[in-house]
Amino acid sequence: MTRILFFNGRVLDPKADALSDQTSVLVDDGVIVHVGIDTIEAAADERIDLGGRTIMPGLIDCHVHVVSSFMDLMKNAIEPTSLTAFRAARIMKAALHRGFTTVRDLGGADIGLVQAVEEGLIEGPRLIICGKGLSATGGHCDTRARTDDRSSIMAHHLGSMGRLVDGVDNCRLAAREELKAGARFIKIMANGGVASPNDPIHVLQYSRDEIGAIVEEAENANTYVSAHVYTDRAIRRAVECGVHSLEHCNLIEAETAAMAAAAGCIAVPTLVAYEGLALEGERFGLGPEAAAKIETVRSGGLRSLAVMRDAGLPMAFGSDLLGPLQKYHSMEFQILARVLSHADIIRSATLVGARLCALEGQIGVIAEGARADLLVVDGDPYADITLLGNDGAHMAAIVRNGAFVKNDLRVA
Repeated sequence: MTRILFFNGRVLDPKADALSDQTSVLVDDGVIVHVGIDTIEAAADERIDLGGRTIMPGLIDCHVHVVSSFMDLMKNAIEPTSLTAFRAARIMKAALHRGFTTVRDLGGADIGLVQAVEEGLIEGPRLIICGKGLSATGGHCDTRARTDDRSSIMAHHLGSMGRLVDGVDNCRLAAREELKAGARFIKIMANGGVASPNDPIHVLQYSRDEIGAIVEEAENANTYVSAHVYTDRAIRRAVECGVHSLEHCNLIEAETAAMAAAAGCIAVPTLVAYEGLALEGERFGLGPEAAAKIETVRSGGLRSLAVMRDAGLPMAFGSDLLGPLQKYHSMEFQILARVLSHADIIRSATLVGARLCALEGQIGVIAEGARADLLVVDGDPYADITLLGNDGAHMAAIVRNGAFVKNDLRVA
């Protein structure tokens, strides 16, 4: 058991929207066991002088695709599973070194990747999975061209982000299968998408009965349903059907945002995904139809942040970048800052994210009994949110589960 004492630092408390005065944090075997000025003399294997730097909770990204090595969803789906796993390890390591100590995968990652991280076979963030996303035929996970009549989209491959399921009974079975396979929540495609070939943005996907059956199965398992939704109509219907996690929400209106907030929902905006696609989508094979879809959702993105903020709808940090566009991961902080306060952004990547991962009090905070997922930052993120970007350049140390991933600090 390793005891590490961090002292002479300022603790970032996202609940208080403030930095503490000089404070110490004592970690014992991966758990924070004490926070306060009286831990200076505590026995420890390592004593780390923070030199006045900020120590804060590790970041949480609530919408990633770690099995997406390419923008082409079909190419991901037909890659050998073993190769996809190695590529996923590289993607997860990069996310961890940007300061994201927990990520929630929204389609594709399986229990094997979760266990590989926990056993130390992969250097990556804690991984919260939904298994395969559930999609109707012709929906957002149907990556077949219109002339392709094959019945399978290789859903058994690790690189496939979803599976095609139609009908109430089949939806029930699919939800149960994903939960049995280790899913911590269920993901559905309830609206048209950008990267999929056959579904305009404004089409609704799944019937109310199908969504209701999936929601019931999730609730029976004490978890929730997450839905891919863009339009106000799709979002409203998802909320009415009992969906809890609302992904994207670019075209949401004030009345629906208020209804979602009253229902206890959480939104996950992912604006950097559309910026990345606009910058380099064509270079990586994005067709003209998809490009037009991007502009539809991109133009409404910043407005949606203000609508959801004003309605009191909690937002969790998300990125949703595919393949080579994952290099833009940190840009989301800058985009959010055009509308949201730095405190709002920090809460989205800590406290709100922890709620969606069902790990409230265990991650996203520096408190006794929480996991020791910690960042040591050169400066005050409340004053300069870009300190959390730039691929971890301003992070002197990154700690996950009490183990250093990065350590540029001197041991006292």
